[in-house]
Amino acid sequence: MHIHILGICGTFMAGVAALARAMNHDVTGSDAGAYPPMSTQLAQLGIGIAVGYEPRHLNPTPDLIIVGNALSRGNPLVECMLRARIPYISGPQWLYEQVLAGRTTLAIAGTHGKTTTASILAWLLEDAGLAPGFLIGGVPQNFGVSARLGDTSPFVIEADEYDTAFFDKRSKFVHYRPHVAVLNNLEYDHADIFKSIEDIKTQLHHFIRTIADDGCLIVNREDRQLHETLELGVWTPIEEFSIDHNTTLWSATAVTEDCRRHTVEHHGKRVAEVQWTQMGRHNMSNALAAVAAAYHAGVTVEQACRSLATYQPVKRRLQCIYSDRGVHVYDDFAHHPTAIRQTLAALRAATGSDRIIAVFEPRSNSMRMGVYRDDLLTAFDDADMVWIYNSPPLAWDIGNMRNIEASQVYVVDSIDSIVEQLLVEIREGDHVIIMSNGDFSGIHQRLIGKLEPRLKSSTALHS
Repeated sequence: MHIHILGICGTFMAGVAALARAMNHDVTGSDAGAYPPMSTQLAQLGIGIAVGYEPRHLNPTPDLIIVGNALSRGNPLVECMLRARIPYISGPQWLYEQVLAGRTTLAIAGTHGKTTTASILAWLLEDAGLAPGFLIGGVPQNFGVSARLGDTSPFVIEADEYDTAFFDKRSKFVHYRPHVAVLNNLEYDHADIFKSIEDIKTQLHHFIRTIADDGCLIVNREDRQLHETLELGVWTPIEEFSIDHNTTLWSATAVTEDCRRHTVEHHGKRVAEVQWTQMGRHNMSNALAAVAAAYHAGVTVEQACRSLATYQPVKRRLQCIYSDRGVHVYDDFAHHPTAIRQTLAALRAATGSDRIIAVFEPRSNSMRMGVYRDDLLTAFDDADMVWIYNSPPLAWDIGNMRNIEASQVYVVDSIDSIVEQLLVEIREGDHVIIMSNGDFSGIHQRLIGKLEPRLKSSTALHS
């Protein structure tokens, strides 16, 4: 079957493309633009990407079109598809009907940590010999791909609350019908889709309604919004997890300040000590949730905790992309104030008094709408210096970010200007973290390309 995917370079749709190709379909796709890591993954699979949404991209006519949620009415390809009466379906519905039905599905939901927790869980199952399938909104370095069919029943899916398609405004996750679901946390996000957090709770409760009474809900004890959602009704056994709160069924306690060493307790009894590469309390929580989910797939707690030592993170999650002469540059996906705060806190715990320089692009729809403008004032507290890209079009005056008290803050209109200012400022021992949920106009390589010869020159950095 010839399947054409609209919005193929999105993290979810690129995963759908990979699964369809693995099922021996002829896969093509269209997108407004392409950038790594998904463009790289698609190229490696031999899947062609037509740039733009021209009707000619549907020639020859495909047997089926899978429509991404970035597409809306008025898009030339959508209108052509409808006029030509070409069969179409959403990505989540296709995924359930063609892949998930009949398999044991483990879904990871929540505002933050979905991608990391899903990638950890997939690795715990893989290392235990279960050869799971998965679809994750990023590229786990243990696997090198964002999706695969797998050899056995378990399938790990990142359960996104964003809407499904222009013709199906339910959240994606209501399609998945998992046996085990992790609920990490719940905050207001996606202001372009949801008017309030109550709207998100409604969709999350629809998701909860799809889980059978012989399944399991693994829920963060510390999140009030999650428990308010559960009060709307729950028909599935609940297991709670928490950090530093060992009265719950699943708990973890930090041994080192950066949480790279921590203990795992089950039924109030210490089961294992974990030593792994990931830093931060949020990652310790993600790991604990994954261990609990893996347990329900038949992996012992001891085995799962051993496997954490060989876990390699998802690309763009506090990923060190350059290190030389005491200078470290990181790429990070954080784009919500909570994620920014947690990531910087983790880096601070790991680096002590070293300078942290944060470079941030307010790119998400919620950020552009100004929903988080007040919360941002404290999100950068653990950074010493902050550069914020004043990227048009923003619906609010980002100039007030200069009021961040804990840091020196610069709001700059040009990527080139940010790079040049950073080159003047960076010195030995600095940690530069670039934060965006997009490609940030290639600022990572632009900075490294100019920084590297400077570091290697005789005129070394000032300290």
